[in-house]
Amino acid sequence: MTLSTMPPIFDGHNDLLLRLYLGETTATKVREGGANTQIDLPRAHKGGFAGGMFAIFTPDPPGETQGVDGMMGATYDLALPDRLDPDPALRAAIAQVSHFLELEQTGSIIACRTAAEIDAALDKPEMAAVLHLEGADCIDADLRSLHVLHALGLRSLGPVWSRKTRWAEGVPFRFPSTGDTGPGLTEDGKRLVRECNRLGIAIDLSHLNEKGFDDIAAMTDAPLIATHCNAYALCPHARNLTDRQLDVIAESGGMVGVNFAAAFLRPDGQMNADFDLDVVIRHFDYLIGKLGENGVGFGSDFDGATIPRDIADVSGLPNLRKAMVDAGYGEALMKKLCHENWTDVLRRTWGG
Repeated sequence: MTLSTMPPIFDGHNDLLLRLYLGETTATKVREGGANTQIDLPRAHKGGFAGGMFAIFTPDPPGETQGVDGMMGATYDLALPDRLDPDPALRAAIAQVSHFLELEQTGSIIACRTAAEIDAALDKPEMAAVLHLEGADCIDADLRSLHVLHALGLRSLGPVWSRKTRWAEGVPFRFPSTGDTGPGLTEDGKRLVRECNRLGIAIDLSHLNEKGFDDIAAMTDAPLIATHCNAYALCPHARNLTDRQLDVIAESGGMVGVNFAAAFLRPDGQMNADFDLDVVIRHFDYLIGKLGENGVGFGSDFDGATIPRDIADVSGLPNLRKAMVDAGYGEALMKKLCHENWTDVLRRTWGG
């Protein structure tokens, strides 16, 4: 297997829509190149990046969240603001859906609502794109906005980012720490999960604390999915998954997307891109050992994190795939990790 014949990558998480919402790039630049982002279409072609989950995310008000500089010490615990008002959060979400539609209209993405549509799009010049909600801050108590977003194509939802919501509590950006940091789902949160199950919306366990994780595991028959997380055993960060959690995911037939964010990869928990790709390979190896070859994929967090210098953006993915092949990953395993595991778990979740 040569780099030119590598399978296309479908990825569990990116924040390109946030970059568009913040005015850091435009749909035209994403289509033509030169975007001030980690993803644009020309670089995606160069890197073999065929698409993924495109996240809607409402940022905190300016000045209310510490930046990555706060994640450079030997230990840290970043303060997070309180719950967001759902009305402005919904306005931000709808604005990002409009950017998603613009990316489709200008020829950068193909919006996908089924696993079959993802499969069909993987060899197309556009990126296969699934609309995902990272943190359900914008969902109202009556779940009306959930149904509107579902009608617009939403097929994956994380009840929390790291700040608290009506539905649950997320983990802090804390190192070292487990994710056992607070109470589980609220009664509203359990209602949200049940309705997502009924609609066929995948539930993302990323950012959720351990008690919330356990509540979802106890009430759903769907495969458990963490779109962008890593192994706590290798990096003891609150954002990573313990062996116990990985065992629960494995029992459900679920999967984990390996997150490229430096602080969740490095043993020292620092958000510093200066490290070798063998650190990423160790997380792939560990997760494969816990979840099996069918339970691991990519969950990059492109455009939402500081990632390894030898990747840098989507055009650097061949460097990671070479490292994986050099580590002994064969052709069949590479296909699974690059896209087959994602389409399989989403097919079993969505039913199509």
